[in-house]
Amino acid sequence: MSGTSGPPVLAVIGGGQLARMMAQAAIALDLPLRLLAEGERVSAAQVVPDTTVGDYRDLATLRTVAEGCSVVTFDHEHVPPPHLETLAREGHACRPGPTALVHAQDKAVMRARLDELGIPSPRHAVVTTTEEVDRFASSVGGYPVVLKTSRGGYDGKGVWVIDDARAGEVAFAAAATVQGGRVLAEEKVGFRRELSALVARSPSGQVAAYPVVESEQRNGVCWEVTAPAPDLAEPLALEAQQIAMTLAASLEVTGVLAVELFETVDGRILVNELAMRPHNTGHWSIDGAVTSQFENHLRAVMDLPLGSPAARQPWAVMVNILGGEGPLADELYAGYPHVFARDPDLKVHLYGKEVKSGRKVGHVTAYGDDLDEVRARARHAAAWFRGEPTDDLEDPAQEGSP
Repeated sequence: MSGTSGPPVLAVIGGGQLARMMAQAAIALDLPLRLLAEGERVSAAQVVPDTTVGDYRDLATLRTVAEGCSVVTFDHEHVPPPHLETLAREGHACRPGPTALVHAQDKAVMRARLDELGIPSPRHAVVTTTEEVDRFASSVGGYPVVLKTSRGGYDGKGVWVIDDARAGEVAFAAAATVQGGRVLAEEKVGFRRELSALVARSPSGQVAAYPVVESEQRNGVCWEVTAPAPDLAEPLALEAQQIAMTLAASLEVTGVLAVELFETVDGRILVNELAMRPHNTGHWSIDGAVTSQFENHLRAVMDLPLGSPAARQPWAVMVNILGGEGPLADELYAGYPHVFARDPDLKVHLYGKEVKSGRKVGHVTAYGDDLDEVRARARHAAAWFRGEPTDDLEDPAQEGSP
């Protein structure tokens, strides 16, 4: 425990927007956080008073931050597993632990484990030469195929769709720059859409499963999430949730697990990626669920009973705010008068990040009982913050709004 008569202190490694939103949930729980941040003004460091600036790859720094904390959790999956094993031996519960986290750190390890568990995923192979890429392509019906670096990629980085083996040289070069990096070849799946099944799991084995959502990606970045996924057949929704719960138990995940999925054109569910932390596809839950993914992550890692993941309204739509080039590019606060006057029910979350083109700097969430209306409201607000034209988006009855 923390050595005080109050609640235990939770160490959070990583100072991004996920840690910032964990801090919001921690305030309501009166749960003290200690943060290891990458810089003095990163997103979470702005709101967590007990912040240390340092390198998560440095064991001495991790030890300093974990001192007096019973539990360590994460804003990202990149902490070296040997460091986490050391912290665990020294009495700090790392949640998720290193044996679980490696499946989110290394896509090749993750694919091998899915195969062992009999969980469906795209056909795949680790490749080391262009000749092996050619052989893999032949085995799945030809090009194009997808190449991924097994470690280090995110938000579309480290992923290439190639039409011939020579184009894979860039993937081999990228993998060579990452310790333990390999190149994973996967079939290019014909999918109808992308889904996400998110669960929270406590050390005692309690699991809370959120509604399966539909996510839209643009340029490898999450753009829009609809909860629940529209027109998803109940058997497929239950299968997706069961896959997520099976993985959480089999990998001994503690905290939030997000399972990104393909719904194929022939009606199957395939696992695409895993994330062992709160996830962009769960941000809708802050305003749209009884218990947000961030609160349930905290409850889970502290081994507290989990809260209900049920939706508050029939529909919730979250749209990310990405940095744009319009008049609000330097001052997102200036977007509030319009979006709040136009839509008093809208929820806006800004991350305190410097606005750069294409960078995630916030998100908006709308909810209600009419999906078309909810989606239009969320899209309009996000487009306004991005500085994009909104004339083509239907305006609700807000005559006289600025």
